[in-house]
Amino acid sequence: MITIALVGRPNVGKSSIFNRLAGKHLALVHNTPGLTRDYKIADATLGSYNFKIMDTAGLEQHDQTDEISIKMQNKTVEAVKKADLLLFVIDGDEGITPVDEDMARDIRGWNKPIILIVNKADTRNSQATLMEAFSLGLGEPVYLSTAHNNGFDELADYLAPYMPAEEINSAEDQEELDQQKAAEEVQIEEGFEVFIPPEDTEKPIKIAIVGRPNVGKSTLLNAIIGEERAITSPIAGTTRDTVQVQWEYQNRKFRLVDTAGLRKKWKITDRLEKMSAAETDRAIRLAHVVILVLDATQGLDHQDQAIAEHVIKEGRALIIALNKWDAVANPDVFRKEFRLDLDSAISQVKDVPYVMLSAIKNKGINQLLDATIEIYSVWQRRVSTAKLNRWLEGIENHNPPPLTSGRSNRLRYMTQIKSRPPTFAVWMSRPEDLADSYQRYLVNNLRKDFELPGIPIRLHLRKTKNPFAEKKKD
Repeated sequence: MITIALVGRPNVGKSSIFNRLAGKHLALVHNTPGLTRDYKIADATLGSYNFKIMDTAGLEQHDQTDEISIKMQNKTVEAVKKADLLLFVIDGDEGITPVDEDMARDIRGWNKPIILIVNKADTRNSQATLMEAFSLGLGEPVYLSTAHNNGFDELADYLAPYMPAEEINSAEDQEELDQQKAAEEVQIEEGFEVFIPPEDTEKPIKIAIVGRPNVGKSTLLNAIIGEERAITSPIAGTTRDTVQVQWEYQNRKFRLVDTAGLRKKWKITDRLEKMSAAETDRAIRLAHVVILVLDATQGLDHQDQAIAEHVIKEGRALIIALNKWDAVANPDVFRKEFRLDLDSAISQVKDVPYVMLSAIKNKGINQLLDATIEIYSVWQRRVSTAKLNRWLEGIENHNPPPLTSGRSNRLRYMTQIKSRPPTFAVWMSRPEDLADSYQRYLVNNLRKDFELPGIPIRLHLRKTKNPFAEKKKD
């Protein structure tokens, strides 16, 4: 599959084109120059073609001297080296600038095939730009308007000479892609066990790396993959948009997502930070496992607790990564106190795993990945209906539900209706009267007896139909 990189100066619409070709909102879009810092890569489809699309930081003029700008340029050069084809984007509304002309001269020397894109080609000022575009010496341009979704059919025609025959989608392939995108809700049928398909080990484990600003999330991503994929800096807020990386460990595929740091909501007033926080929230919802990175020298604070509770609420598997562990003064004392603090802070899920590591010194990385595979396995564990109902009978005999209006509230039937996270349904006489404390009793014993530590468990209560009432209706 060929890889295509979007290049150009800041704020010409590269991220909008990237999102359109990827078919989903993966890159933040805003009129602030320099919003994209790390390059992003995604599967893309245009017409009958499949390819990889890469969004890059805007290429600045060569006199940039600050650390982050230099790193942004280096990342863009890395992306260009990996690409098979370049889409050089200019802004049709602003016209051709001296920076565009300098870049055109530079990229001609990169020995890569180039297609010139005039974006925002539907504005009042764009007509003059369309004529000037030929002066860049990059051939006939393609005129796009991402705002009105115009010009993409023409772009597909321009891509045709670079596309290998095997990258063309068949109708069956496209139908399969459409089916994968369709979300199916689990229907709870009374008295029937819902079929749960077996795990597909070929699909990657999706991992989101989250945490407060400047705790070492990007450094951890780089340590895992063994290269400087994400820009790191002591400056808080360096990461603005999510960065996705495909990775393999012990023959298991991973999709790692580095995210922007999360601050308390009342502190977020800047629109860009709100957009970054929304992207982080999206990454959590799409993840299988969430790695919450903490600064071990600061311990667990209220914001860490809020992030952890949000992850649990979303039903994701959670791992705590205690970064900067090498700077902790009394490790043995810290371990004991941290486990107590963690179980107290996240009371709804006991035994959330944590791993001590130093991302900058590359220590503890394998232990973290091993823990990720293990918690992922627990998160998608399934229990047979026969086992559950034998267990339910023993639980009820040992500790029956409280009486309601002087009558017993029998637990009739139980089945697992979903995994990821494990979700169970119980049919009973009067579900509305079952005390919260008894529901916690059921969940805690499910966790203990079926070895489901450290993950959220969901319990649905359903009312058993009254056969006498049914007969009376007849």
